[in-house]
Amino acid sequence: MSSLTTDQGIVHYEVHGRGRPVILLHGWLGSWGLWQDTMNFLSSRYRTYALDFWGFGESGKKRDTYDVVDFVSLVDQFMEQMGIMRAPLVGHSMGGTVTLSFALRYPERVEKAVVIGSPVNGMSLALPLILAGYRPIAYLVYNMPWALMGGLRLFSPLITREPTWPEMIGADISETTLESFLLSIASLRKTDLRERVSELKMPAMGIYGQKDVIVSPKQWKDLQAGKPDARIERPKQSGHFPMLDEPQWFMETLADFLNTETPQT
Repeated sequence: MSSLTTDQGIVHYEVHGRGRPVILLHGWLGSWGLWQDTMNFLSSRYRTYALDFWGFGESGKKRDTYDVVDFVSLVDQFMEQMGIMRAPLVGHSMGGTVTLSFALRYPERVEKAVVIGSPVNGMSLALPLILAGYRPIAYLVYNMPWALMGGLRLFSPLITREPTWPEMIGADISETTLESFLLSIASLRKTDLRERVSELKMPAMGIYGQKDVIVSPKQWKDLQAGKPDARIERPKQSGHFPMLDEPQWFMETLADFLNTETPQT
């Protein structure tokens, strides 16, 4: 376990492999643990870094805000302190929205951008997630963990084919606070990058499982509308977690995109 101190709190991260750096960003209520198999798969060619956003996993939780822009700042400070001048960013769900936001703010530092089941427009979130961004509802849900976990177990087969996912997400939820639970999803809901996607100059790939019930699987259209040369993958057997639903395909597809040489401009 590794961590570094920023001016806004402690950032926990894990690192694996040798070679060129790749930064992996998790989604709402998640943690770096989602990426363990991916890190192992990429380790022979890449040095992979998986971060915990503030308020999640083992990163610091003593903050007033947990907005998408805060997580952009986290990635910025992490790269600065680790001496990473430029790297591909790979983000799942909210982490992909952070990836796009970071790439728009610091284009010279992003070699490639990969988004997986990520909102380009925050209103593409499923209705329960949109409602979770309102304090009264968030308060009720967060303070009734038995009901939250019961609902996740009930709907788990619709979310992912991975049978252990309820235990995985339950462990991650136990590491969150009410404020990180509420403020991060509220910020994500309000984020709309559709008008700015055309500014992305680096190679980009969007992976959107066709069975996704968390984020509209049609969000690939918003990505491609702004960036027609983006590589789009739409796995038929995947929901919101292609890395769990079709792990071998996911890892090979990601590696293929990362391994493709970037044209010099």
